[in-house]
Amino acid sequence: MKYIYDLWDDFISLLFPRLCCGCGTHLMRNENLLCTECYVSIPRTDYHLSEENPVAKLFWGRCNISRASAFSYYTKGSRIRKITHALKYKGIKEIGTEMGKIYGASLKSSQFLDGIDLIIPVPLHPSRERMRGFNQSEFICEGLSEISGIPVIKDILKRISMSDTQTKRSRYERWLNVDGIFEVTDPQLIEGKHLLVVDDVITTGSTIEACASELLKIKDVKVSVIALAVAVM
Repeated sequence: MKYIYDLWDDFISLLFPRLCCGCGTHLMRNENLLCTECYVSIPRTDYHLSEENPVAKLFWGRCNISRASAFSYYTKGSRIRKITHALKYKGIKEIGTEMGKIYGASLKSSQFLDGIDLIIPVPLHPSRERMRGFNQSEFICEGLSEISGIPVIKDILKRISMSDTQTKRSRYERWLNVDGIFEVTDPQLIEGKHLLVVDDVITTGSTIEACASELLKIKDVKVSVIALAVAVM
């Protein structure tokens, strides 16, 4: 029976090849979304092991972030860039969940997640989410939640105005572009909570800063942040 199943699986793979989201090679039968080489070769920052890491330093003097980290480095041609592209623009939502689980396992084993009460995805503007059909950060959050057991709360932070593209903007221009574009919908729900804000890519940190600034207005709230990747400046 297994022999017949394997033949059928091979036949389906010929018609609809399963490709790695990181490098585009054909996946083996025991691989899912990522090939073994990509899983092993994606460079990890290990920033979660150090409080004074480059992602944390992005927010020094800007807003009071408790902890900050990113899984890998977002560089031209990098595997993590191809993975985030597959998630955002090809609609392969499962890779977001899978990467959330992979990173979540590392964060959990290092105690980075200790004391975190809720996971919050960086929200998209409703019109942009309708256009894309989903918010990519929510799928990363789902993977993190599955590994950590920490609940995801999706609607507590709302994007109330559309920002222009951040591409080719300076750090100051990026900050101006996102200043005041978020609001908290139910402040009492997060009073006294330690929140983990999750994005796919951190560039200058302006979007995260705008999110955190609104959340930190709520009584006794703490904010930590993570992303799948950080742009190498």
